Amino acid sequence: MNSFSLGSEDCDRRPSSAALAAMLGASGVLIAATILGWWSDHPPGPLLVLDLTAGALSWLLTPLALWRPAATTAVLTVLAAVSPAATPPATIGMLQVARRRRSPMAIAVAAAGLAAHAVQGAWRSNGGISYGWWLALVTVGYGALLAWGAWAQAREALIRSLHERARRAEAEQGRRVAEARMLERRKIAREMHDVLAHRLSLLATFAGALEYRPDSAPEQLSRAAGVVRDGVHQALDELREVISLLRDDGPSHSDGNRPQPVLADVPRLVEESRDAGTEVLLREAVDEPAEAPPSVARTAYRVIQEGLTNARKHAAGQPVQVALRGGPGAGLEIDVRNALTPEGGAPPGWSGGAGLVGLTERVHLAGGRLDHQAVGGEFRLHASIPWPA
Repeated sequence: MNSFSLGSEDCDRRPSSAALAAMLGASGVLIAATILGWWSDHPPGPLLVLDLTAGALSWLLTPLALWRPAATTAVLTVLAAVSPAATPPATIGMLQVARRRRSPMAIAVAAAGLAAHAVQGAWRSNGGISYGWWLALVTVGYGALLAWGAWAQAREALIRSLHERARRAEAEQGRRVAEARMLERRKIAREMHDVLAHRLSLLATFAGALEYRPDSAPEQLSRAAGVVRDGVHQALDELREVISLLRDDGPSHSDGNRPQPVLADVPRLVEESRDAGTEVLLREAVDEPAEAPPSVARTAYRVIQEGLTNARKHAAGQPVQVALRGGPGAGLEIDVRNALTPEGGAPPGWSGGAGLVGLTERVHLAGGRLDHQAVGGEFRLHASIPWPA
């Protein structure tokens, strides 16, 4: 419903045509019943004209109680002081005030209505009921109207509160869904950084061999060119996949669409580095590697992958030692070491630092700890990852 201003006293919602028709109908029937009931026991007289006039005026004023309940009820209360025909409209107006106005105003209007009916009962008989009982009944009636109005206001306030709570819950749910999507996309970004960095470092190694050894045998050049071509295709496929996932507004399903690495894939990862010309010594001592939880296996794989990638970037040509040991209940220990080159730098165009930062966060999310430092002329990368029994 729309709201509109009608002054400082009343500012209410626009009533529906059904409510207006119901109020007019009820008011008309009650006014007619009151006049007929009164004059059925009394001979027609001059007061009949007064009752008919007051009844008609109060019937016409009744709909205004939907817009201006307090002011309209005050006028109806004055008419009720001189004619019982105005009592039903005054009661309807009092009901609107009790429902839609604060308690002090409702109590004031009720007191005015009680005083008006006291005046009415003082100069017009009430069908054999004593004046005291008449005032008692009127007081009980106005008290019931005040109580009903207070209950209606409390119920409406409760409904508004529940609607607001539902709206906030819906907004909170939307925020949580958005945060979940953002976390999932960050996870994809970290995953693709590790994969693409490893892939591109292999390509850089083979491209460097082609650049600095143009006198190699044609078979070696052809093999290196084939590796570069296959690596570029794989990198493009992986990049296309992550872009499509990040563009998708719905929940991502990268884990279901892309095979996740396991501990059994570590030898293949090491072999790729050996094919690129890096001397890698792998020592494995893992109990039940096939039983490793997916998060543990994936994190261990990424640690070794990042260590090999960094070795190719910053210590090209230096041997790398990879140690992997542990098992259920004992956790998993990963140690990657490589000797540092005298210059210790990366080829032009390489970025540095972001991979280890993301890797540290990945290991922390798995409940583990990652350390990396240059000691005694070599770079050491060590990770401890819990593996529940």
